[in-house]
Amino acid sequence: MSELSPRLDGRANDQLRPLSFQRDFTAMAAGSCLVTFGRTQVLCTASIGDGVPSWLRNTGRGWVTAEYSMLPGSSPERVRRRTSGRDQEIQRLIARSLRAVVNLEAMPELEVTVDCDVLQADGGTRTASICGGFVALHDAFTRMANAGDLLASPIIDELAAISVGIVDGVARLDLPYVEDSTAEVDFNVVMTGSGQFVEVQGTAEGQAFERSQLDALIDLATVGIADIVSAQRAILATPPADRP
Repeated sequence: MSELSPRLDGRANDQLRPLSFQRDFTAMAAGSCLVTFGRTQVLCTASIGDGVPSWLRNTGRGWVTAEYSMLPGSSPERVRRRTSGRDQEIQRLIARSLRAVVNLEAMPELEVTVDCDVLQADGGTRTASICGGFVALHDAFTRMANAGDLLASPIIDELAAISVGIVDGVARLDLPYVEDSTAEVDFNVVMTGSGQFVEVQGTAEGQAFERSQLDALIDLATVGIADIVSAQRAILATPPADRP
């Protein structure tokens, strides 16, 4: 950790915030997970729909989509109940990421919606939503396969995401809001458990960055995502409980 720019929470620059996944946080959805990264908390639920969108009918393919919102009280200033352009961009990212690890042909004429509701926002809500949304989706598909509604789970790989950035000239992992809001460079990285990239979103908030800094951020994200996937594996090693 840089002695010139220590992190306010005392973490090393390559260290995740305290992370947890609480499965079946709600009892009604086919799969649910409360995911926590530090003070950021997101409730993710996976719900089974009645059918696929009209443009997918009779194609033999299913669909995974997502919705995202920040609830009132999730931030210091009250968030209105609406879907903003930012919300739409984030939910498209979540849906694209989840579909990258699902064999849509193995869930014909079936749509699953993953809802990600931010209960408390302190940076990294979109990446936390992807991590928790994967757990909720995994449990929903496992339950459907166990019930005979699917031949097998269509999940083909694990999925996780994390934020990285350059703050005070130093590459840092898993940015809380106080760092994210002042970062010179800000990235969101989505990867599979096998180490493939699903999406990389990055920008210079001020001065342009060098290739060596880009490589350092990607390396940092790769290590962080490996740790998140390990935590997901530990949780998912035990099948979800049957529903009455």
